[in-house]
Amino acid sequence: MENVAAILVAGLHGELPTFSDAASGVRSAFRLLVAVVLGAVLGYEREVRGTGAGLRTHMLVALGAALFVVVPLNAGMELDEISRVLQGLISGIGFLGAGAIIKLSADKEVRGLTTAASVWLTASIGVSAGMGQPLTAIFSTVLGFFILKLSHPLARKGRGD
Repeated sequence: MENVAAILVAGLHGELPTFSDAASGVRSAFRLLVAVVLGAVLGYEREVRGTGAGLRTHMLVALGAALFVVVPLNAGMELDEISRVLQGLISGIGFLGAGAIIKLSADKEVRGLTTAASVWLTASIGVSAGMGQPLTAIFSTVLGFFILKLSHPLARKGRGD
């Protein structure tokens, strides 16, 4: 039994962070937290509007996108390798956005384009935060929020979000 415990401890030793890894862990946690908070800003606006993708969806999309960047960066991947991760992420977000778009055949009306676009923007904000570009992520969130909030009265009447 002691051998099993020794093997488990030895195996876990390589997985647990050391003090030298602590700064990297704090940096990663900050990036993920920034992504979640910024995703919440856009998600809140969508939630108030009563759209299909609201607060939780936007927070999760931002967190997931940031995580898809933070983990490869921490693993030492090169930027060209991370670009392939981003290509897959962008495709996946496109699939998620397509699910938010509804075509009402009786009215020949398309709804959900703004929600799909906000999910797509939220993913890019998460990537920005995950790549260590918090100011770009914050500025993009502010712009996105104002686009969603202020342009709503200007949108054509009867169009869905």
